[in-house]
Amino acid sequence: MQTSTDRILTTHVGSMPRPEDLADLLYKVEFSEPYDHDLFERTARQAVVDIVAQQRDWGFDIINDGEMAKTGYATYIQQRLDGFSGESASIRFDDMTNFPEYRREQAKAAGTRRLNRPCCTGAVTVRDRVPLERDIENLKSASADAGASDVFMNAASPGVITVFQDNQHYPSDEAYLQALADVMREEYEAIVEAGFILQIDCPDLAMGRHTAFRELSDGEFLAHAAMQIEALNSALENVAADRVRMHICWGNYEGPHHRDIPLAAILDEVLKAKPMGLLIEASNPRHAHEWSMFAERGLPEDKVLIPGVIDSVTNYIEHPELVAQRICQYADVVGRERVIAGADCGFATFAGMGAVDAKIAVEKFKALTEGAEIASKKLWGG
Repeated sequence: MQTSTDRILTTHVGSMPRPEDLADLLYKVEFSEPYDHDLFERTARQAVVDIVAQQRDWGFDIINDGEMAKTGYATYIQQRLDGFSGESASIRFDDMTNFPEYRREQAKAAGTRRLNRPCCTGAVTVRDRVPLERDIENLKSASADAGASDVFMNAASPGVITVFQDNQHYPSDEAYLQALADVMREEYEAIVEAGFILQIDCPDLAMGRHTAFRELSDGEFLAHAAMQIEALNSALENVAADRVRMHICWGNYEGPHHRDIPLAAILDEVLKAKPMGLLIEASNPRHAHEWSMFAERGLPEDKVLIPGVIDSVTNYIEHPELVAQRICQYADVVGRERVIAGADCGFATFAGMGAVDAKIAVEKFKALTEGAEIASKKLWGG
């Protein structure tokens, strides 16, 4: 992972709003509807070229492919792996339980787009390596002369796959997790071997508490989280820690979030994960105060913090001065060289879905990079 000793570097979490024509094709891919394969390949390739150039124009130092060719950050695996069929149970967000009217309004706002979430009904194996190879080649080509400090590629954690795709095959959660770790290991290693930073997406370690594991006590959830981290570390056995960063979040949706488990409750377990970089939500109003926790508990010397300094669920455009304040709060407690400015979550975690208007998202990104410039001057002078 690239770090800096003279300014705050900037990055984001991963998913970007897809062009409408690509989103329509991805929807057909998701639901196995007929589509023009050549058209899809051309459209996806061009979308990656465009988003790489745009990220550099917006001022991002550490960039990716916007997850352009993925149907969803946790569901794309069904195009690559065998062992999935049928339909998983609906994900219930426990913070919505006492607000049924709001839950219905949120469902309406999602529109006609829906997710295809099959169950694990058989042994998980790699079916098709072509999508991963395509994504790697497209990003390599598009970023070759981009001049970025680093280039990263996202991949789902074993744990988040279990949250979105129910297990109806393996005898236990542990067996399911380990099977996924064994299979995803190939994807993780291929991304790093291609020269990219690997980003592991792990909402299961935070959001999972009030969704899939809402019936557990905090202690029971932490015990399960430890098992999820053990599976992840197993999958990363052959990958150096400084080539990996991980993202945790409490759910990329505008909701009460009053039943989110605090970062303080999960941090000790999270820090046992191998990745050097830790991306956390820091603009979400339920978690924006948690920067102060690092003043008390510190950050291990082998970790780098990437707090979200813009949110991903409202159409407010943050003021760059606020962004700078958020960056400086973290820099003052863990050290300016160990902070990279990021976003709370992706802006289109599932193709065609996103709470933030695509053009407004661009202005939020510009506010992030401008705020990092302001913070750099405050932290280093000049």
